[in-house]
Amino acid sequence: MTSSKPIPDASAPLIERLAARVRAVRTAQGLPRRLLSERSGVSPRYLAQLEAGEGNISVLLLSRVAAALNVRIEELLSDAGPMEDDVSRVASLYRAAPAPVQGRVRALLAPENPLAQRAQRVCLIGLRGAGKSTLGAAAAEKLKVPFVELNAEIERAVEMPLDEIMALYGPDGYRALEAEAVDRVLQTYDKLILAVAGGIVAAPATFNQVLERFHTVWIRTSAAEHMARVRAQGDLRPMDGNPAAMDQLKHFLTARTPQYEQALAQINTSAKPVQTSVNELLAVIAKHRFLESIGPE
Repeated sequence: MTSSKPIPDASAPLIERLAARVRAVRTAQGLPRRLLSERSGVSPRYLAQLEAGEGNISVLLLSRVAAALNVRIEELLSDAGPMEDDVSRVASLYRAAPAPVQGRVRALLAPENPLAQRAQRVCLIGLRGAGKSTLGAAAAEKLKVPFVELNAEIERAVEMPLDEIMALYGPDGYRALEAEAVDRVLQTYDKLILAVAGGIVAAPATFNQVLERFHTVWIRTSAAEHMARVRAQGDLRPMDGNPAAMDQLKHFLTARTPQYEQALAQINTSAKPVQTSVNELLAVIAKHRFLESIGPE
């Protein structure tokens, strides 16, 4: 009579690996099982069984445990070697960090030459009325490179004017369209001068991408000239029925200055003829070699 051997349980190694991963990540974060239970909604008893490799856990419950540990579910299931404690801790800190901090981390760790990442793309930032469009168009014509206004690119893509876009999509929807437009510009142009809206700094992830992928120049002026130029353009929105508009403008300038100061260069257009400011922009581009091709190091 032939004796039959028991068939090995193919799921056992996976369950053991999962138990070890959950236990290691929780321990690395100094997270008591009780607190993990509160965050995930999975009972302490079930978590104890999970970490002991006893029984199966549903995908739904495992996804809740992964979210509570601030890791991706695939990191708990992958057959790659378990992450070291430091790697796990850094990954968790990165995911919890604000977008600007994440951007700086990526820039430090990126293997690419930062200059090569920016290619020959120049981006003008700053509040409305500083002169970004005027200077950008004039410099681009002189240098024979494309000039793009991001708002015009958004209008072209959505096929409606900006005021209708804002009315229909609202600020959050506009910011999403703005991020998509920056991606399109990056995919389309290796060489151009781009002008973006002053409020792009309100979307940290998008602004961080601009800082990483463009040679940025802050076009700035005084609050009085900002206001005068916007009015001269026929745009009365900042002033219409709003006697405190100048105070609000000064507040914007003060609040956004730390973001604008992250630009690689600055041009102050206050009390200067347009051509003088254009010449200064051309000089900055030449000095920093923003439109020169960067070869491999």
